[in-house]
Amino acid sequence: MIRAVRRLLRQPSAARFALLVLLIATCGLLLLLVPRPDLAELPRLADQLGDLAPVAAIVGGALLLVALVPRTFITLAAGAIFGPLEGAAYALGAALVAAAIGFTVGRLLGREFVAERVRGRLARLDRWFARQSVFGVVTVRLLPIAGFGLVSYGYGTTAARLAPFLTGSVIASAPTAFGYAAIGAAVSTPGQINWYAAAPASLGLIASLVLVHQWWRAQRRGAPGPTG
Repeated sequence: MIRAVRRLLRQPSAARFALLVLLIATCGLLLLLVPRPDLAELPRLADQLGDLAPVAAIVGGALLLVALVPRTFITLAAGAIFGPLEGAAYALGAALVAAAIGFTVGRLLGREFVAERVRGRLARLDRWFARQSVFGVVTVRLLPIAGFGLVSYGYGTTAARLAPFLTGSVIASAPTAFGYAAIGAAVSTPGQINWYAAAPASLGLIASLVLVHQWWRAQRRGAPGPTG
């Protein structure tokens, strides 16, 4: 594995970036072609896995996220299998692992290519990512820019730091994780959906709006930003 990575890093930056684009395009194509399972059937699969089910949920969920499967579906599935609280916890674990994988792949395959070519405003944007705090990552994650996996790949190609990126990714995922997991649990147990399922999702929406508002206020006060 280490030798394969070393051989990959010796390839020209353009070749590695082309591989990253091909990887993302392939994941997107598979996402359109592969049918999604019925949420109501997922608890039976967890019963078959036994004690390995939580590990499979985190690892499998992470791999699906980097394959560009929407995080909403992953969280709904986790809730349908494990219930609202455990499902949310495993969904957040999957988000953390997926963020690390996507960032690492983007950094190995795309960072050198991007760094060699950024100029002008793009260079200022790249420096903004390098300075970005956890709050900045949370803000970008909450904006409707792209899916979870695609954002992870994209961050890897920038000068962003890993620790703030991972922390911000988990924080941004937390508000809706509990709401969607509760809804997923209700799907597998019809008739039990209630405000316990809806309230966390509503809080997540409110938190998103507050964070975006604070970010815009910081920009208006002249805080460093992509064009600053």
